Amino acid sequence: MSDANNVVKLGQMVPEFELDTYDPVKDDFAKISLKDQIAKKRWTILFFYPADFTFVCATEFAALAEQHEKFSKLGADIVTVSTDTKFTHLAWRKNEKELANVRYAMGADKTGQLGRMFGVLDEVSGLTLRGTYIISPSGTLVSSEVNFYNLGRNIDELMRKFSANLYLADKPNEVCPAKWQKAGDKTLKNPGAKMVGKVHEALNS
Repeated sequence: MSDANNVVKLGQMVPEFELDTYDPVKDDFAKISLKDQIAKKRWTILFFYPADFTFVCATEFAALAEQHEKFSKLGADIVTVSTDTKFTHLAWRKNEKELANVRYAMGADKTGQLGRMFGVLDEVSGLTLRGTYIISPSGTLVSSEVNFYNLGRNIDELMRKFSANLYLADKPNEVCPAKWQKAGDKTLKNPGAKMVGKVHEALNS
C-alpha cells in the first residue's frame, strides 16, 4: 500500500488534484479538479473501486446511480475512480447494463497518484481498494471508509454520512449520534462536562 506518511488524513485539506473523466451525460471526455469544485462550493465524493468490467463494482455503480440525483441536489458531485483509462470507462458504461443509469463522472487515475494520496492503491496489483471519501466545499476531508475488494458498499450509509456532514457543517455545537439518519432527527447539543455520563438523558430529553 501507499506510504502512510504521505496519505491525506481526516480533517486535513486535500491537496489539489485533477482527473481525466468520462462524462456519461455528454457521452464525452472531460476533466474534474478539486480547485474547480471549491470554486463552485460543491462537495466532492470520491468513490474508488478496483477495476472496470468487474463484478461487485457493477453492483455498486448501479446502487450509486439510484441515489445520484439526490446527492447532486444536496450539493455533492460523485466521481468514481479507478486506474482504468477514460476509454475503458466509456466501453464499460456502454456494455454493462448495470451501468445503464450511471450519470456521474468516471475518473481515470492511470498512474495511481490519487489512489496513493488517499492510501488505497495496492502497488502490487495496481488496483485500488473500495475507498470512499467525502471532501467539503472548502477542500477538507471529512469522512473516509475503506472496504476490501470482496465487499460492496452500502450507498444508504454513504448518504447518511454525507447528510450528517452537510447538516453539521454550520452547526459546530452539535454532534450526530449513531442512529441519526436525517435533518430533524435527535442530535446532542453542546456536548461537554455536564453531558459526561448523561448521554441517555440528553438523547431522551
